[in-house]
Amino acid sequence: MAEITQKISEEPNNNTLSMHPKKFALWLFIVSIVMIFAGLTSAYLVKQAEGGWLLFELPFIFYISSGIILVSSLTMHWAYLSAKKDNLAATKLAMSITVVLGFAFLVTQLMGWSDLVKMGIFFAGSQANAAGSFLYVFSGLHGLHLLSGIIFLIIILVAVFRYQIHAKSMVRMEMCATYWHFLDLLWIYLFVFLIVNS
Repeated sequence: MAEITQKISEEPNNNTLSMHPKKFALWLFIVSIVMIFAGLTSAYLVKQAEGGWLLFELPFIFYISSGIILVSSLTMHWAYLSAKKDNLAATKLAMSITVVLGFAFLVTQLMGWSDLVKMGIFFAGSQANAAGSFLYVFSGLHGLHLLSGIIFLIIILVAVFRYQIHAKSMVRMEMCATYWHFLDLLWIYLFVFLIVNS
């Protein structure tokens, strides 16, 4: 009986939940980003409640950029599914389109800033208002994270061209897809938050 017990204890527990170390690190990074924006949106509501809040319509270009980032999520998912099926031609095309859409999003965000300036809404200075400043912070900070996402996309795209991404090597592709979808959802959350609370 003792021998049986010893053998059982020596056998590895295959039911133990595990996660790839790089994926775990990515999720920790995502959680830290969530905490940053949760703090910022909370600060926005507190500041708004103090009064003297500037009411203004969001530039229409932000609606366009939101559409662009939603489409980029679809092309990212297409790339992911294509890689799982070892359809590398489709993976290359989908990843390339996603990179282009990522840059298009950043360009439309900059155009949105230009429209804000034309509306007399500034980030800082005597004419600045907290409402406008928060919008610049939200979109700017998100833009920085999205730029890191684009760099990640390009790294994966290069790996696809080198045949390093395929059905049996999907960890980096899964991480890239997770991060990109997160950034997309984060912007949609911020955009809806601003519409509701502007």
